[in-house]
Amino acid sequence: MTKSQHKKFAAYLKAMGNPVRLQILNHLIKKGECVCGDITSKLPVAASTASQHLKVLKEAGLITGTIDGPRRCYCINQKNLDEFRDLVGKL
Repeated sequence: MTKSQHKKFAAYLKAMGNPVRLQILNHLIKKGECVCGDITSKLPVAASTASQHLKVLKEAGLITGTIDGPRRCYCINQKNLDEFRDLVGKL
């Protein structure tokens, strides 16, 4: 792995280093499509806490999110998830 790959891999691992964030990723992967609406209702934490977890995943590039008025939609960033899988394979 290159230095930049190590850095990116570490960022992915840090973002995934919380059980709630793993639940979010798992939910989005199982859905296989963008989830619009209140994803926070599926999580065992307060809405503000869930929003913070979504922000961390988005900043790491593992999910994408759009806001359309009061509606929020979240999707897996498949390109980056595939990159993560490739990096795991290089260990």
